[in-house]
Amino acid sequence: MLWDIFCKVIDNHGDIGVCWRLAAELARRGERVRLRVDDASALSWMAPQGMAGVEVLPWSAIPAPGDVVIEAFGCELPQAFQALIADRAKTDGQQPAWINLEYLTAESFAERNHGLPSPVMNGPATGLTKHFFYPGFTARTGGLIREHDLLQRQAAFDRGGWLAARGIGAMGEMLVSMFCYEPDAMPQLIEQLANAGRPVRLLVTAGRATGAVQSVMGQHASRGGLAVTYLPLMPQPEFDHLLWSCDFNFVRGEDSLVRALWAGAPFAWQLYPQQDDAHHAKLEAFMDWLQAPQPLREFHRAWNGVVATLPALDAEGWRDTAASARERLLMQTDLVTQLLRIVRQPANRSSAGS
Repeated sequence: MLWDIFCKVIDNHGDIGVCWRLAAELARRGERVRLRVDDASALSWMAPQGMAGVEVLPWSAIPAPGDVVIEAFGCELPQAFQALIADRAKTDGQQPAWINLEYLTAESFAERNHGLPSPVMNGPATGLTKHFFYPGFTARTGGLIREHDLLQRQAAFDRGGWLAARGIGAMGEMLVSMFCYEPDAMPQLIEQLANAGRPVRLLVTAGRATGAVQSVMGQHASRGGLAVTYLPLMPQPEFDHLLWSCDFNFVRGEDSLVRALWAGAPFAWQLYPQQDDAHHAKLEAFMDWLQAPQPLREFHRAWNGVVATLPALDAEGWRDTAASARERLLMQTDLVTQLLRIVRQPANRSSAGS
């Protein structure tokens, strides 16, 4: 099938990151994809080699719609494209499958709303039907993006070789990756790591995470038992390798949370902060699903600015929680498989004018 995925970039590591992983995995499974994006600049480092079967188009490009149309994260399709969907529905007597791909959450409404129809009530596509698709962590949601060969690649991964190729000598120190926004708890964390009682190397991703760490460290590359390595921008597979290499991972937003879950190492998640603090409820729902012990819950609350004091980071004590979460997720059907199944159902291609 031919898929049109529409993405408006808010956080260039997040929205476009999820959409690219989705497009790339669809292409690996033999689908053809046109990714329509209003700012494709992040793909120059996120996916520098591109992907056979994926064509990246500007938002303004309006070719005829394919077999499946995906609105990612509530972006509204251009009116001209909606009119083309309506024209195709009239011509074929059947509209393209039209999917609202929602944000990832463990909140209960994801299960309630996943798969529900959403009639188009105004505009050129009035009378057609979209369907909600909620990614999630349970069997009653759309699942998570998981490449078909993920486990094989993880089994073949050479951690020592990957680190050595990047000049990171793994000499028994604890390796911690850092991908974050600007957490208020960063000074507390740096102090903890510097006085951890064992050597720690903090591997910091480029961009906002680098700024957040340097706001505490200044131009110093070490403090106490802590050494800091600043990393360049990485393609998505290399970011995955970073998470596979570390003893603890700090991640942010949606895409890197999923990658941390697949990595199976203990982690801390910083949610995209919202002015009305709606992310606090989202955090608590995820902690419930994760079956997080109380210290890990409190660590996440502090890392997300809910409370002021950051508890001690306990990578070893939280390892079983991360491993258990990964095993539960591996038992569920992945997002792309579910999406392919849904769009092939005749019920999701409403007749014109129905």
